[in-house]
Amino acid sequence: MPGVEIRTLKEVDLKGGTIVAAFPSVGLVSTISTTYLIQMLPVDQVCALESEDFPSVSMIYAKKPKFPARVYASPGHKLAIFICEMPLPTRIHRPVAYALMDWAKKEGIRRIISLEGLPMDGDGPRTEEPNVWGVGSTDAARKQLDTHEIPQLETGMIAGVAGVLLNEGRWRNVDVIALLAEARQDLPDAHAAVSLVHALDELLEDVTVDLGPLQQQARQLEEYLQRLKQQAAPATPKEGTPPSDMYR
Repeated sequence: MPGVEIRTLKEVDLKGGTIVAAFPSVGLVSTISTTYLIQMLPVDQVCALESEDFPSVSMIYAKKPKFPARVYASPGHKLAIFICEMPLPTRIHRPVAYALMDWAKKEGIRRIISLEGLPMDGDGPRTEEPNVWGVGSTDAARKQLDTHEIPQLETGMIAGVAGVLLNEGRWRNVDVIALLAEARQDLPDAHAAVSLVHALDELLEDVTVDLGPLQQQARQLEEYLQRLKQQAAPATPKEGTPPSDMYR
């Protein structure tokens, strides 16, 4: 099985805390959501993940190279945020999930919340807020979803790292929750990200996230995408660009 190395950049106390994990998903909802959390909360990068099976890429932000798979943390909130900005080969899904769970155990973290997108039907303007469902690996995790009135997915299939985390959570008796937002399949869906962050905010009782800026970005992105769709020519539109701060 391929190996995954977690490189510690900074030691922090996260005992009893939560990991929020995001991997590339439908509508980029997980990436948008965790990027927004990183921007809005007082976090520092504490770890980087590396593997010979990861794509050979470097993410450049503020003139500095960064590993595409990273962990940020806010010790005061007992919160770690894992973000992966690259599609992972299928063969590395299990090693990444195992590495994440082993790191959580080492740090004394009590819960993992994985953010995902579910493909919605159609691509027209939304008439209502995107739905969000939850799946819990243990009775305790499912009780948390009930307490915060997050509807649970009755049947379905969750693939990728999130699916492995749920299975391993049940096997290891670790609380793992997957939050799934209904999202557009082929476009960045900031509206779905708003709903996802709102549900996450309900679960993170010691954290308060201001959704205002993300809601504004969602409206701007929605307007831009509708203009783009209406363009008759395939050329790049001259006016308007998607908000770039969501993909830093």
